[in-house]
Amino acid sequence: MKFSKLLATLAVSAILFTGCGIKDQNAIIKVNNKAITQSEYNQLMDQSLAQVPFGKPEDLKGNKDGFFYLMTEQRVINQLIVKELLDQEADKRGIKVKGKDIDEAMKKVLDQVGGRDRLMEVLKENGVSVSDFKNDLKSQVRMRKLAQAAGKISVTDKDCEDFYKKNPDKFQNPDKVRASHILISANPYQISEEIKSKSKGEISEQELKAKVEAKIAEKKALAEKLDKELKLDKSKFETYVKKYSEDPGSAAQGGDLGFFAKEQMVPEFSEVAFNSKPDTISDVVKSQYGFHIIYVKDRRAAGVTPFEKAKSGIKEHLVMEKQIKALDDLIIAAKKNAKIEYLDEQYNPEVIQKKLTKQMDYATGGKANQVKEQDKKSK
Repeated sequence: MKFSKLLATLAVSAILFTGCGIKDQNAIIKVNNKAITQSEYNQLMDQSLAQVPFGKPEDLKGNKDGFFYLMTEQRVINQLIVKELLDQEADKRGIKVKGKDIDEAMKKVLDQVGGRDRLMEVLKENGVSVSDFKNDLKSQVRMRKLAQAAGKISVTDKDCEDFYKKNPDKFQNPDKVRASHILISANPYQISEEIKSKSKGEISEQELKAKVEAKIAEKKALAEKLDKELKLDKSKFETYVKKYSEDPGSAAQGGDLGFFAKEQMVPEFSEVAFNSKPDTISDVVKSQYGFHIIYVKDRRAAGVTPFEKAKSGIKEHLVMEKQIKALDDLIIAAKKNAKIEYLDEQYNPEVIQKKLTKQMDYATGGKANQVKEQDKKSK
C-alpha cells in the first residue's frame, strides 16, 4: 500500500495547491472581487500541459481548441478558483502559518524522499524551483490547518486497526515489475488535430485519414529501429529516452516507471512486462498511447505488509481523507455564495464545455451529443 508517495506527503490534495506566488495585475477572473491573474493561469497551464501524455506542450498549445488542451484548461481554471476560495476562507478564519510549522513539514518531506539532496533531484526532475516548492509547501500547511479547523480531525490507533482489518486486500502486495520505457506517442486523434492545425487549407476526411495512417506508420518504424539498436546495446537506453521518449512523466527519470503491479498499466504493456525476464528489452508494444520499448529491470514477489509497518501510513491516509472531505465541504459552501466573474469569456467554463462537446461530437461521429440528449430526457 503506497502511502509514502511524495504527493501524499506534500499535500492534502495536489490539485488545490499549485500555481502559487505569482503577482500580476492582469486579471482574467474575479472571485469575490479577488483577482486570478493571467500569469497564475499561464504558469499552471504550462505545468499541467507538461504532464499530458498525448503530445508535447508546444504542440498542444498550437491547437487551443484541441480536446486535450481544453480538458486541461477546464481543470486548471477550476483549480485556480478553488484555491482562491480556500485562501479567502483561511483569511476569514485567521489561519496563520508559523516558521515551526514549515520546519516540521519540511522535515517530513526530507524523511520521506531520503534527504535534501534527493529532494533537490526530485524538484529538478519535475521542473519545480526551490522558491515555488517553498511557497506551495506553505500553502499546503495552511490548507491542512484550515481543514483541521473546519473538520476537527482526529484519527486513533483503533481507527487504524479497523482500517487494516477491513481492507486486507490493500496490504496484499502482488507480484511487481520494475521497468523503464520509451514512448513514441501515436494517438490518432492528437495526430489528426496537429495535421489540421498545420494545414493551410481545407483537408478532406480521406486525405486526413491517409496522413494520420502515414504518420503512425512513421512512428512505428522509428520505434522498431530504436528497439533493434537497444537490443544490441542496452547501455544507450537512458540516452535514447532523453532524445526520443514522449512520456514527460517518466522521461525525467530516464524512463523509469518504478515498481508497478500488473493492473497499474494498460493490458498490452503489462502483458509484455510481466512475461519478460529482468535485464531484457522487449519487442515494440502498441498501446492506446503509442509505441513502447520496455526495459525490464527487476521483479518483486508478492507478500503482506504487517500492521505495525503499515500503521503510520494508514494514519496519514485516514487524516488526509478527512482533510479532503473537510475542504470539499468548504468548497461546496463557498461556491454557493461566491461571486465569480469571468473578465475574459474564453476562460468561462461554459464556453470551454461547449468547445469540448463539439470536439467529442467530432471524435464520436455525433454519438456524444446523442448520449447527452438521452441523459436530459431520462432526468
